[in-house]
Amino acid sequence: MASKPSRPTGPKKAKKGPTKGTGGLGRKALEGRGPTPKAEDRAWHPAGKRKAAQERYAASGGTGKPRQAAGQNGRPSTNGRTKQKSSDESEVVTGRNSVLEALRAKIPATTLYVATRIEMDDRVKEALSIATRRGIPVLEVMRPELDRMAGFDGVHQGLAIKVPPYEYAHPMELLDQVIARGENPLFIALDGITDPRNLGAIIRSTAAFGGHGVILPQRRSVGLTASAWKTSAGAAARTPVAMAANLTQTLKAFKERGVFVIGLDGDGDVSLPGLELADQPILVVVGSEGKGLSRLVTETCDAVVSIPISASTESLNAGIAASVTLYEIARRRNAE
Repeated sequence: MASKPSRPTGPKKAKKGPTKGTGGLGRKALEGRGPTPKAEDRAWHPAGKRKAAQERYAASGGTGKPRQAAGQNGRPSTNGRTKQKSSDESEVVTGRNSVLEALRAKIPATTLYVATRIEMDDRVKEALSIATRRGIPVLEVMRPELDRMAGFDGVHQGLAIKVPPYEYAHPMELLDQVIARGENPLFIALDGITDPRNLGAIIRSTAAFGGHGVILPQRRSVGLTASAWKTSAGAAARTPVAMAANLTQTLKAFKERGVFVIGLDGDGDVSLPGLELADQPILVVVGSEGKGLSRLVTETCDAVVSIPISASTESLNAGIAASVTLYEIARRRNAE
């Protein structure tokens, strides 16, 4: 049997000799890509997007910066103003006292809800009278619907009202108003309070002991929700609540206007009965439920006050601590 013809092979490759240099052909690659472009020259960077937007705005005949210029983090700038809720985020206030106080204070309510077969008393009659006089729609609903509106464990007593989002005042404007009336300022500021029931209790105590307003930080703090309205038993309608974009800077601004800032802390170096600043313009700062006062706020305070209690293992929550302090300040002022 004949054998198969062998496959032709090409010429044998020569052995690889020593590698020769490139003669400078790769010198540019070794030098790198040059300096890093500036942030505004990079189209994908927020600074580059801002620059492009400004150029487009200038090319269209406008002057200055665009209205929606982005901030340093690429988000639209709010120019330091408090961001308000959208118009559809209404709050529901439940309970006869809270609803009646809101109506008396002429809160711009949109709807009054009344349970079917409600037990009429003076509060319900007055609420219906005010709503009718002001042209507020009155809807009669079943109790399960009111239960849903009040939320879990909510008590509505057959009465509820829907109000638009709360419009916070400016802290310095409140101070100017108090000084213009010739009164001795007394304010409460909350440093990280997250429980709406504590906020409602503090608003109620502020109204009871002659306080002029409550100041909330814009971040890491509860707002004036329906739960806070209810806990305040309607005091939120009489006591203004302001919002500070930066609590520490607001405290410093109050100090520049002659207001003494005192903080509440269990380890404070001044005992509340020995507080000598009660007759002076005062702003009391209450810390959060768990962490207490923050470091920057503590450093800003003129004094850190502690409330003496008999049991070393017990502590007071934020609402009670504020109430005790406000009572002591009011007592000292009235005694003079």
